[in-house]
Parts: sequence; C-alpha cells; structure tokens
Amino acid sequence: MEFRSLQNKIYDYGPRGHFLIESFLINLLRIHITSQNKEFVSEEKLGPRSLFDAYVPMGFDDFEGPTYIEITSTPQSKRLFYRLEKSYAFIKKESVKNILFIVTRPIPKSTMHDISSFQQKKLGVNIIVWGPEEIQSIIEKHKDKVSELGDRLFTLRLETAIHKPQQNWKENREAILASVKNSYNSGQFSFFLGAGVSSSAGLPDWNTLLNSLFVSLLTSEFNGDKKTDDNEISSIVKRLREVDEPSALMAARYIRKGLSSSGDSEQSEFVETVTENLYRLRNKRNSIDSPLIRSITSLCMPGRMGAKVKSVITYNFDDLIERSLKNKSVIYRSIYEETDMQNPDELPIYHVHGYLPEDRSEYSNLDKSTLVFSEEGYHKIYHDPYHWSNLVQLNHLRETTCLMIGLSMTDPNLRRLLEISSRSLDSPKHYAFMKRIDTDKFSKDNKKKVVNAPISTITKFLNRHHSLNEEVLKELGVNIIWYEDHEEIPKMISDIQKNI
Repeated sequence: MEFRSLQNKIYDYGPRGHFLIESFLINLLRIHITSQNKEFVSEEKLGPRSLFDAYVPMGFDDFEGPTYIEITSTPQSKRLFYRLEKSYAFIKKESVKNILFIVTRPIPKSTMHDISSFQQKKLGVNIIVWGPEEIQSIIEKHKDKVSELGDRLFTLRLETAIHKPQQNWKENREAILASVKNSYNSGQFSFFLGAGVSSSAGLPDWNTLLNSLFVSLLTSEFNGDKKTDDNEISSIVKRLREVDEPSALMAARYIRKGLSSSGDSEQSEFVETVTENLYRLRNKRNSIDSPLIRSITSLCMPGRMGAKVKSVITYNFDDLIERSLKNKSVIYRSIYEETDMQNPDELPIYHVHGYLPEDRSEYSNLDKSTLVFSEEGYHKIYHDPYHWSNLVQLNHLRETTCLMIGLSMTDPNLRRLLEISSRSLDSPKHYAFMKRIDTDKFSKDNKKKVVNAPISTITKFLNRHHSLNEEVLKELGVNIIWYEDHEEIPKMISDIQKNI
C-alpha cells in the first residue's frame, strides 16, 4: 500500500480526512511498537497527558526513554513551534526525552533547519520529525496488517470513540477551560451567541414565539367576531400545531405570509408584529441583564492591555447584549447589513440573522437587515456563500478562537461553515458549551420509569453518546465544554478573566 495514494483517497472526505489519517497512523504505530514488545499508549488513555496523540514509555526503534508522539498535517515550522511552546511546561515537568512529530505532508528543508535551531536553544529534548517517507517505511514492514487497516478506517474511527475509556469529564473540562483562557488572553477571541443567551433573560423560546404569532394571526382574522375569545384561539393554535406539526421554518413562513398585507408595508407589518411579541412575552421574573449576559459582556470590557474580544456574532434578534454593554460603558456598534462597518475603537456586534431592537428609533436602515426568521430568509443565506453574514462568520472561524454559548450546534449553515473552516486544522480550536444528559432525568418522566433498562446500562449508553458527540464536533473543529446546569456557565465564563 502506498501512503500517498491512501492519503489522497482519504482527503476526498473533506475535513474529517485528517482524523481518518490520524486513526490510521495511530493503529499503524500500535502495530509497529507492540511488535517490539513495547507499551503503546494512545491519546484516549493518556488522560491529562493528552497534549499529545500517543506515548511510548520505554521508547522504540532508536528512541531511548519516554517518547511522546504528535501527528500533524502542517509541515511549517511556525505551527510546530506553537505546538512545542504550548506543551513546554508539560515537557519540563514530565522529563520527556523525545518528541516525535509525524507530518503527513512533505516537509520543507527550512522546517528541519528551524527545528534543529529551536531544539539547541531551548528545550533540551530530542525533537524528531518524520514525513511521508518514514511513514511509508513502517508500512512496508507491516504489509500484511496495513491492508486491513486501510479497509477499516471508518470502523476504526468509530471504535476509538465508542471504546474510549471514560475519564472524569469535570477534570477534562478544567483543562479545556484553561485552553479557553489562553485563547482569550491572545486577543484573537470571539463570541458566537445563540438562543440560550436570550432565554437566560426571559425572552421566549422559538416555539413560544411561534405560538404567540399564530395567535396574532388568527386574532386578526377574528377581530369582528365577538364570540371568539383569546383562550379559544390559543386552544385552536395549540391543537393545530399538535396535529399539523410543521417544521419551525415552515411554520414561520406560514405566519409571515398570514401576518403580512399586500403592498409596500408587508415586511414592516410583519417585523413590527414579531418585535412586539418578542419583548412582550419576556418572563419578567428573569433579570433583563442576566448573570449569563453580564458574564459575557464583562469579558468584552477592555483591560489595561486593550480589548481581548474582537467581535460578538449573535444569531439572536434582540438587543439585550447591546443594553448590557451600554450599562458597562463599552463602545460598540450593532452591525446588521453588509455596508456597515465599525470604527477601530468599537466592539462589533454582528446580527447575522437580523436585528429587532425594542426601540427601533435608535437605529437606521433596519429594513435592510436580512431577517432569518422563516424559510425564505434562511434559504437566502444558506444558498449564497458570499452573503455578508456567511463571510463574517467564516472569517471569524478562521481567524479567531470562538466560544459558542446558547447554541444547539445543529444549525446546518453553521455546521457547513465550521466544516469549511476546519479543513486546515489539525486539532479543534473552537469551544461550545453543551448540556450533558442526566441519567436520572433520562430514565424517568415525573418519577415514572420510562426506559426499560438498568441504570448501569443507561449510564454506559449516555457516556458513549457523549463521547460520540465529542468526536463529531471535533471533526468540525469544536471542543465541547460540558455542563449539567445552565447556572454553571456564567461562573465558568467569569473565571476566564481571573488572574489576568
């Protein structure tokens, strides 16, 4: 088997190609090293030492002593140096003897020269770089087993995720949050905000808003009928959605068509109705400046060394982030159309799905905002790769580290943009808060058991489910930050700023 031909075949699968190559090489190394009666420890068993892809405690081939292995597709010395700098404290603490970089692409001579100079000046450990030729040499030594590996790539990748030993996810979370803090300190940092952020301040969820708009639609039809009251209409709406159950985007299109009149005022009437219902339905028991919103805006405040957050990208229509920033005297600009740009001293808040501030008099050109409320708005953005909102998102995904809050990570357009931006990544660089499924709540409904399986089996199933979710998002360049209760998130965000 030729490594190069296997590589070309695998990279046809897009961004996940690197992870398939990595799985192939990890299993190839396992075969090669265990054939020498040496222990081979892969990443999933390393725990806190998972800064690297593999560890060989007793060395192998000509490597004497503890050897750590990192697989990368990037042959540039700048990227390798970054990797070494990131793990410098760990290298010193663990008394590492050798670090082996396995680079899957041809290596420039300049990289080898730079690595040699870097090694002499600083680390005091042996840095070795293997390229495609060394990989091919190992393939030749194990021809009989390599063919099977090539045929089972997808299965191997899945098995790695499913059989990954279960580590303490809370301990792993601390390591992930430390990485978030480092990224924040770099100043190349952005927020991606979803509906969960607005919900923390009591704004209605999507279904509640749609139901309310259905009521508005039917009320307008029954205005002259005194026999029909609001409770009757609400009851009809509830049953209609149970029986017909259209997709959320289809339902929104239906509502937009029903609420809009003919003529030039069509869009403005619809926007006015959506805006009114959005803020009218807010649960007043929640603070409009919720702990989650406060923690986000606190990170946006410039420090002594300047601003750490480059931008906020929000999928929400509301102006709650702007209000919180205004209370903290942070200079910002809401951007919701292609031609708008911020000044250097302004924090840009990109409303990539449209903007519906409660007080529209403070803004101009709001009618030029593409409101991604229903099917047609979503299609307009999804099918136009050069739409300004897509370019803004893609640019920030490529150029900054993004922390995603209040997003389900299921939006097809966001996943498409993540997949595009992750093509040049060896490892995930973005982060997303996601809620773990509680075993007890999963197995019971109002204390009544609804899953016919013992708790141990349910726990094992959910652990595998969480592991697979981690692997899926890693392929899109995203690390999951797990939490159990929504109230945990503000504290974790606030901790990012501590001791800076």
